[in-house]
Amino acid sequence: MSSTPLVLVPGLLCTDALFGPQVSALAGRAVMIADHRSDASLDAIAQRLLDTAPERFALAGLSMGGYVAMAVMRKAPQRVTRLMLLDTTARPDTPEQTENRRRQMALADAGRFDQILPALFPLFVHESREHDPALRAICTRMAEDVGAEAFIRQQEAILARPDARPDLGRIACPTTIVVGEGDRLTPPDRAREMHALIPDSRLEVVADAGHLPTLETPDAITRIMRDWLA
Repeated sequence: MSSTPLVLVPGLLCTDALFGPQVSALAGRAVMIADHRSDASLDAIAQRLLDTAPERFALAGLSMGGYVAMAVMRKAPQRVTRLMLLDTTARPDTPEQTENRRRQMALADAGRFDQILPALFPLFVHESREHDPALRAICTRMAEDVGAEAFIRQQEAILARPDARPDLGRIACPTTIVVGEGDRLTPPDRAREMHALIPDSRLEVVADAGHLPTLETPDAITRIMRDWLA
């Protein structure tokens, strides 16, 4: 396994705990978790990542983290040695998704942030894990750590994201696309679309996983990550 540093970008309402099992398994490798909470645009988040990352690095992002990773590839593709996009999409929001985000932002702004994670959790996980108390506890902790103000910034960044599909054909580094077979937020057809657009990319559809396979099926994701980094 090469010793290239690894930069991980969590998703909306997630912290470094999202990648906890993988970071533990990859002990000995330099790993940086990007700050995706301080800025309200993908370009600013991507620039902050580039300003703090090693000169060359492997890059993996899940969901919103994938949007950030694609922004990094638009800004500085020469610095990324390999790319992993997990449970994400290159498409902009549909009008319905935009409406849902604005509704959640209004709740957070009105002091009702604690209502958001309970509504989202069933969409975050495979249908067989909707009543998994340990997984729900991790997601609740991550959401609390992110907090309402950063959540609103994250949603603003996501709302303004471009259609990334026209840029995918220019990605030249080894790329692996990962999706939980039961992901209801960015389903497998979105992963297949990116796979078709990124030259020589690899697609991994993970059984028994939803939108958060790093936590739902951690061993499978660690294996995929080891292969990708090798």
